[in-house]
Amino acid sequence: MTHMKPLPKDATPALAETFKLFEDILGFVPNSLLTMQRRPAIVEGFGALTRAVMDLQGAVDPGFKRLIAHFASTAAGCRYCEAHSLVAARIHGIDDERLAALWEYETSPLYTEAERAALSFALAAGSVPNAVTEEHFTALREYWSDDEIVEILAAVCLYGFLNRWNDSMATDLEDAPKALADEVLKGGWSPGKHRT
Repeated sequence: MTHMKPLPKDATPALAETFKLFEDILGFVPNSLLTMQRRPAIVEGFGALTRAVMDLQGAVDPGFKRLIAHFASTAAGCRYCEAHSLVAARIHGIDDERLAALWEYETSPLYTEAERAALSFALAAGSVPNAVTEEHFTALREYWSDDEIVEILAAVCLYGFLNRWNDSMATDLEDAPKALADEVLKGGWSPGKHRT
């Protein structure tokens, strides 16, 4: 059960534009932001950072950046963000076949060597303590420019904030991301402390 109840979406009218950004990304306003709105400037700042990191015009595919976020959240153990990043990946063009093969990324023909390098990096960068090595950067640089590597790490770091926020708050997981996570992450996945 969450440690702090979310406020209604219309509790802070000045946040309507920022909330619209997240509705476009996820199809709904997440409970994390509805709780965070107690300090509207934090929501606005997070919205600005999200726009910059997940920029649809960036060099790294927007759907793939959500997979990077998923891997970082998995490494951090944040079930809430694991589920949310899957919804966002699907909305931004990652098809169900690739989602189903997500954790076979190292061998699946649905993932390229470039994607494998980035996803392995995301797992290492999302770990505590951080597990990034020189080998990760060597593998990344075979396929990704420095500008792209900055985008990849920014996606990891954006979700690092969310991982800490949602795990600390035990944010309640909404129905849509829970259903997709149950479908895609079969087996040992559960929402953990993020009950619906």
